[in-house]
Amino acid sequence: METPDSALSRAPAAYACLIVRKPAEEAFRAFADPAVTSRFWYTKSSGPMVAGAELRWEWETYGASAEVRVKEVQEDRLIRFEWGNYGQPTTVELRFTPQAAGATFVEVTETGFEGSGDDALRWVNDAVGGFATALCAMKALLEHGIELGAVSDHHPV
Repeated sequence: METPDSALSRAPAAYACLIVRKPAEEAFRAFADPAVTSRFWYTKSSGPMVAGAELRWEWETYGASAEVRVKEVQEDRLIRFEWGNYGQPTTVELRFTPQAAGATFVEVTETGFEGSGDDALRWVNDAVGGFATALCAMKALLEHGIELGAVSDHHPV
């Protein structure tokens, strides 16, 4: 019996999305301003997400950190950055698209995963789960003022 070709035809991308019922300015600020982001995603940042910034983010619960290079910012619309996820740089794009009734469609796409198909798929799976968790935690914070602690509970230590 022949086994199907398990080689990837193109590099995989991680994608997560969610509607948050707040204006694009608020959803954008949630990721651009570490005073807000640290309430639902990482615990510390060396600065805000502005074009050209080189930042360090920390997740104290896990003893983890990431070096972040902000490549592009379009106020209330887009943040693009690179980080050293899994020891290899990948690119993350956050898009904020206004919707009816003051809501915003937030999309996260991460690209640049390399390595074997198994490794790349594991990294994509981890990224999708992590970003989906962060988006849900951001939604709870912005819409209801609730700090879920979802990111720190995502992989209990």
